[in-house]
Amino acid sequence: MTTSPSAEQPPRTRRGQAKAARRAELLEAAARLMAERGFTGVTLEDIGRAVGISGPAMYRHFSSKTDLLDQMLVDISQRLRDGGAEVVDGATEPEQTLRELIRFHIDVLVTKPDLIAVQDRDLTSLTPAANHQVRSLQRRYVEQWVDVLLAVDDAGRAGLSRAEARVRVHATFGLLNSSPRLPAFAPDDLRALLTTMAWAALVAPRG
Repeated sequence: MTTSPSAEQPPRTRRGQAKAARRAELLEAAARLMAERGFTGVTLEDIGRAVGISGPAMYRHFSSKTDLLDQMLVDISQRLRDGGAEVVDGATEPEQTLRELIRFHIDVLVTKPDLIAVQDRDLTSLTPAANHQVRSLQRRYVEQWVDVLLAVDDAGRAGLSRAEARVRVHATFGLLNSSPRLPAFAPDDLRALLTTMAWAALVAPRG
């Protein structure tokens, strides 16, 4: 029976730590190359060459290029879902929690733009099991935001339905996740601009 990929557990041995570090290096190189060329424009050999290892050695880490993509996109989806849960678990009041969710998401965008670009474009290249897992993680991440946005709305805004709150969250993600394709802009200025725009999109008055 096959199982869907999941984020790896922290390695406990020195050898395991070295393997995890090499895996992370390969995933970073793969994200960079796939963001530039697309999934179909990159081979496992290209990825190995980028970090100085032979093509055959790649199979010690990934069974195929698709397996690599599966692991890459499950990892980033898990990171977003878990990071969102951490923000919500440390919540004080709804408005501050929503601002912290925006900050967290933008931090990921700014530090991992290649991963976001690959996730946005190559989701359909995943295996069915990984696609299901990624979409499930994404749905749970969206619902974290929806819950917080509704709590903000209950504190004094326009009586959003859950369906409308979900639309606002998805629209905000579309706005934020387009940032890797934007013209060059100073990172600190981009972070500030995206933060302002995301907040405005989420809490905009209904027309």
